[in-house]
This record gives sequence, C-alpha cells and structure tokens, in this order.
Amino acid sequence: MPRATLPTKIELEYETFGSSSDPTLLLISGFTAQMTMWNTDLCHLLAQRGYHVVRFDNRDCGLSTKIHGAEVNLNAVVGAAMMDEEPPAVPYLLSDMANDAIGLLDHLGVDTAHVMGASMGGMIAQTAAINHPHRLRSLVSVMSQPGELEVGQPTPEAMEALVAPPPTDREAYIESSKNWLVWHSKKHRNPERTRQEAARDFDRSFYPEGGPRQLAAIYASGRRTEGLQKLTTPTLVIHGWDDTLIAPDGGQRTAELIPNAKLLMVDDMGHDLPVPLWPDFVAAVTSFLAAH
Repeated sequence: MPRATLPTKIELEYETFGSSSDPTLLLISGFTAQMTMWNTDLCHLLAQRGYHVVRFDNRDCGLSTKIHGAEVNLNAVVGAAMMDEEPPAVPYLLSDMANDAIGLLDHLGVDTAHVMGASMGGMIAQTAAINHPHRLRSLVSVMSQPGELEVGQPTPEAMEALVAPPPTDREAYIESSKNWLVWHSKKHRNPERTRQEAARDFDRSFYPEGGPRQLAAIYASGRRTEGLQKLTTPTLVIHGWDDTLIAPDGGQRTAELIPNAKLLMVDDMGHDLPVPLWPDFVAAVTSFLAAH
C-alpha cells in the first residue's frame, strides 16, 4: 500500500480504485475504524461509476501514524463539552484530521474532490468543507452529526458497546463483535459477516490506544453550527432510521443547518452500510456527485 507523508510528519496509509483521470471521491472513516470500513467491493462499485476512489486510515488508526504516548483526560474533555466550557488540551482536533485529508489530496495532486465521510468521518468531512471550501466539489455526510450535543445521541446500550474496552485476545475480540450489532440495521444484521470483519481488522491493526484520543478530538472540537450554516458546498446527508449510535436527528439537524443540503433518510439502515443497501446507496451517492 502507498503511504502519504504530510508536512506535519503524519503518514497516512491509503489505497485508490479506478482511474486517476476520473473525479476523485475521498472516503473518510469513522471512530477507530480503519479504511477497510469502506469495503473493497463497495469501493469498486463506486469506481465503476466513473470515480477515482481513495480510502485511507485516519491518524491513530490502522496503518497510519500513531500518536504513541500522548495522554488525554477524556472524562475532563467530555465534561467540559457537556458544560459548554473550554476543554483541556488534547493531542489533536477534528480540524487536524481534516488537514490530514486535505494533505492526502495534495500528495495525490488533486485540486478538488468529492468528500464522503461516515460517522466521525462525516464530522471530519464537514470540518474540511468549513475550513477548506475551495477543495471540495461536494460533501456527503453519512450517519453523522453537527457537533451539537442536543442531537445525534446514542442509546445507553450503543454507548456502552462503543466505549467498552476491547478484548486484547484475538478470539475474544472477534466474539465481542456481536456487541456491535446493537447499532446495525435491524433487518440486515449479519453476525457472521461482522465476525469476519472483526477478524480482518484485528489482524490488520489492533490499536485501541487511539480510541480515547479520537473521541477527545470529537468532543473538544465543539459545535460546527456556525460553520455549517455558511457552507456553499453542495451537500448530501444520508442517515439510517435504525441508527442507535448516532440518532437520526443528528443527520436531520446536519441537513437543516447546511443551506440547500439534500437529506436522504434510509429505511433498514443503522450505523452501518449493509450489503443489501449498496445498490441504492451507490446510486444515490453517484447521481448526486454527477450533478456537481
């Protein structure tokens, strides 16, 4: 796999699909999720529609640079966010992660790109659109939210599964993947596929130390309300009605804030992209991109 070395000495592991002469579609992954969350077959489907698809590992995840040893007081950061107070210092913010994404475009020689992010990746994509509007042809925010704590909140069961320390033993980790089903599509849950993906990602890079730093970046970055209200980037917001990790009102509020944003609420979609929904998902995304 190629690696992009950014000016801040962050190295990103990335992979491309399709022809570099086609418009670039940059995919940004979610909280602790490696670039493999954008399934290889899904990437090929998007590339077949005429796009140069790029996926990458965020910092502190996968095979990209790890911020080893950088400590964060997550409870203090979350507490400050809840009280709408100035957060304590954190190793990095969503703006730094957005800069990583733009740095990857620089490395690839791409002036402008369509940018699609899911979950935390949607937050990073929104931040990139706010801070680097001239670099985005369009924004697709999937199962995400605008940084307002009043919306997009998880159910207690989903939050418990999210923050539970992962087992360090491979088989126990794979077995624990059943806990993630709480936020998956009710109709299209696939425990065996989830186990296979857990095994794949454990073998590729097991690095739970990055999780608290990424979560701190989310909470310390605060609200994107004003920035989103000023966006002129064409935007599509996609959210599943079954999402219990980022509640549907997170997507609805995102679309409400961004001028002229298109909102697509999807039946039988949770905080996941189940295979049976791929044809409609690819069609919706690529038809939107083609218009911009």
